[in-house]
Amino acid sequence: MGAIKEVFLPDIGDFKTVDVIEILVKAGDTVVAEQSLITVESDKATMEIPSPGTGVVKELRVKIGDKVSQGTVILILEASDAAAPLPPAAPKAASAPMERPGAPIAASSVPTPAFDSVPTLPPAPAPATDSATSNTAHASPSVRKFSRELGVDLAGVVGTGPKGRILQTDVQTHVKAAMAGDGAPAIGAGFNLLPWPKVDFAKFGPIETQPLSRIKKISGANLARNWVMIPHVTNNDEADITELEAFRVQLNKENEKAGVKVTLLAFLMKASAVALKRYPEFNASLDGDNLVLKQYYNIGFAADTPNGLVVPVVKDADRKGILEIARETTTLAAAAREGKLKPADMQGGTFSISSLGGIGGTHFTPIINAPEVAILGVSKAAMQPVWDGKQFAPRLMAPLSLSFDHRVVDGAAAARFNVVLVQLLADMRRTLL
Repeated sequence: MGAIKEVFLPDIGDFKTVDVIEILVKAGDTVVAEQSLITVESDKATMEIPSPGTGVVKELRVKIGDKVSQGTVILILEASDAAAPLPPAAPKAASAPMERPGAPIAASSVPTPAFDSVPTLPPAPAPATDSATSNTAHASPSVRKFSRELGVDLAGVVGTGPKGRILQTDVQTHVKAAMAGDGAPAIGAGFNLLPWPKVDFAKFGPIETQPLSRIKKISGANLARNWVMIPHVTNNDEADITELEAFRVQLNKENEKAGVKVTLLAFLMKASAVALKRYPEFNASLDGDNLVLKQYYNIGFAADTPNGLVVPVVKDADRKGILEIARETTTLAAAAREGKLKPADMQGGTFSISSLGGIGGTHFTPIINAPEVAILGVSKAAMQPVWDGKQFAPRLMAPLSLSFDHRVVDGAAAARFNVVLVQLLADMRRTLL
């Protein structure tokens, strides 16, 4: 018989308490290391908690709806190897809500709180709330609070989020339907849109149905919200990176034995941090009628993974050198591909970069990653003939696409921000000034 061990909730980042929204195992189940045990959720992120070892579940100590914190006992596990300790396991952050800021293949997914500017509706008469039923509804704390303010029983609300999760827009749609005397709210009624077309695609030829990954299902709602709620404008420019590319190649040769590979991303992050200091409105967030100007420079970058694109964050990019940023982005990208990013690795971003440089394209419109107010898209650099005042010379030009929230940033400021980026990338010595 193996040792009986308590499995605790590990470090969950900045969250003091989270809600248990799914129980993925039951007493008597045999689990292996890294197998998901439960899913917890705050108003900012959803995380699957993995098993720290192999064994048999003897007893569950939590149930759906419980509020838990770091150190809470999740379950009792009879370890298959009595000598093997069971340290707290890190949450599987690959299931956290991700937001893709770019076009179909480049995106950003920093977990974000509910957007402040979603319009509220006057309370509608609602039946008496069955607290037991409402507490088991699949909804985040912020949505529960919103429903209480409107006097809405979540048990009667149809959730359109992943796995039937109730979103704030679902509560609003429910209230509007109740005010109109319609017990079955139509999808899209919150925006006064036509219903989504229902088509039997198999009538026209062979089809194959594939389930969306968890990341894509969760990020979809965030993408739609950001695109609808934020007035996007994109400013396009091109940076001459001819000398920068030669310097990058030289750096990689010099640091080949150290195992550090410097990409253009490291220079983009450093240049962006300098530009953000010069134009602080790009390093801000809207909070109602106030603009929060941040004094730290944490830059997120899109990382491609088998399950979708996520955005790890490099903290304090302004204080780090090119080689340090290159090491950190390499480590974070590897963790993202393996599904081992921690919640803290994807929090606190103030600005994002979505780079397609290794793939192709000229310009695109990246979607802003709320609550940030701007995002930089970078496409593949290409040699172009550029007039130097006497003749055309071949220069390596990198397309830059800066999307910005027009409520916060004016077009002239965006153009100036891009000009500064162009200057910095053309001569990185300017970052020292």
